[in-house]
Amino acid sequence: MLYQVASFALGLQMTGRLGSPMMAETKTVTPLPASVKPGVVTGDALMDLLAHAKENQYAIPAVNVVSSCSINGCLEAAKKNGGPMIIQFSRGGGQFIAGKEANNDNDAACIAGTVAGALHVRKVAALYGVPVILHTDHCMRSWLPWFDGLIEANEEYFAQNGEPLFSSHMLDLSEEPLEENVGTCVEYLTRMAKSNILLEMELGVTGGEEDGVDNSDVDSSKLYTQPEEVWEVYKALSAVEGGKFTIAAAFGNVHGVYAPGNVKLTPQILHNSQKFIAEQDGVTAPDGKPVYFVFHGGSGSSREDIRYAIEAGTIKMNIDTDTQWAFWDGIRAYEAKNHDYLQGQIGNPEGETKPNKKYYDPRMALRAGEESMAARLGEAMADLNCINVL
Repeated sequence: MLYQVASFALGLQMTGRLGSPMMAETKTVTPLPASVKPGVVTGDALMDLLAHAKENQYAIPAVNVVSSCSINGCLEAAKKNGGPMIIQFSRGGGQFIAGKEANNDNDAACIAGTVAGALHVRKVAALYGVPVILHTDHCMRSWLPWFDGLIEANEEYFAQNGEPLFSSHMLDLSEEPLEENVGTCVEYLTRMAKSNILLEMELGVTGGEEDGVDNSDVDSSKLYTQPEEVWEVYKALSAVEGGKFTIAAAFGNVHGVYAPGNVKLTPQILHNSQKFIAEQDGVTAPDGKPVYFVFHGGSGSSREDIRYAIEAGTIKMNIDTDTQWAFWDGIRAYEAKNHDYLQGQIGNPEGETKPNKKYYDPRMALRAGEESMAARLGEAMADLNCINVL
């Protein structure tokens, strides 16, 4: 069976501009497919979960993580809010998990850290009672050694367990000519399909800067993808036997934090692309939406744009900058509240000989970061209609 999923690059930076958190609207949600169980989902179960999201018009938050603490924040938010979660690793995040002093010849530390993070998620995810998608973020051509190492890890895991280690991976060759971008993606998808791994590819450029990917000065014309280009990608990847794929197509979105009004999004491109592809010969789309959309870099996007994109079949939105701030803000608030107990191992307002160990125990500040991050993700899940959908 052939699966096609297109993801449109818009991501999510949901800051105070969206107002206070709102209670999720009362809605009827269809039963979760029996294939979708707590823990990491791959293959057919992954596709069933994405189909459930599109049918019920919610998007799943995809969060870049760099430690077990940020992983905990994601899983806690998913459990408390009754929604699935996408936990994703960047190349730099993988290296950080391995340790900055670890040998990184041929991306060895980037690969080892990303794999270690994935194995950690697999061990703990089911304990939270929610389905989790394991994903990796942007990979440009010069970073393919990292990507290749992850594919090898998937193949080894598949041979032993009958499913891949990760649910999906992203290739970002968007700055290359379309023919070269698509050709490389077809080559990788052909290999990935044998291990039941979904490929997310990027079409058009997401502006701004994120974790080593800097498109701050990109030509603005590259920020907007045309439906005809999306169709070319869709057609080529559909020809791969057993291929599961997503397409991150840009429409003015950028990474980072920007003031309201400084980002010019055109989510109508999603609707136009759905209509264009649905009208092509051989395309079957009972709901008129043959493509699933994913968003990267939606800095400055309004709730109106987000919801309009979800109406077009958006099922995944990336969140990074805002969750980074939330984690730090939790630690900052903890230090401010307990400042006088954090100036030495002994001595505080209660007495010169009073110990402060219970305050400077690293778990205290890190837990405050986890709680703050989880709360911020709860707001994001409300914006994405991803509350009580399981």
